[in-house]
Amino acid sequence: MPPVNDPVGPAPDPVRARRQQVARWSLLANRIGYLFVAVAVAVFVIGFVLGFTPPVVAIVVTTLLIGCALLLPSIILGYAVKAAEREDRERGI
Repeated sequence: MPPVNDPVGPAPDPVRARRQQVARWSLLANRIGYLFVAVAVAVFVIGFVLGFTPPVVAIVVTTLLIGCALLLPSIILGYAVKAAEREDRERGI
């Protein structure tokens, strides 16, 4: 009996697929988090020049908190994914 060619190829590794998905979401959260921090800095500079009114202070504090809340887990997960990939390469997997 001749060998059967599998047109699909080997089944994808569910761990690597999940890791890739986490990396994608982490990158998106990272970009959005830095965007919020940039908005906070820009509004802070505007407030410094024009005066710190309560709405300006609220915008700066809110955007800075949202940015930090997004960046903390996204940076940690990004490093975790990179470390796992590096370990897989070192082990030859």
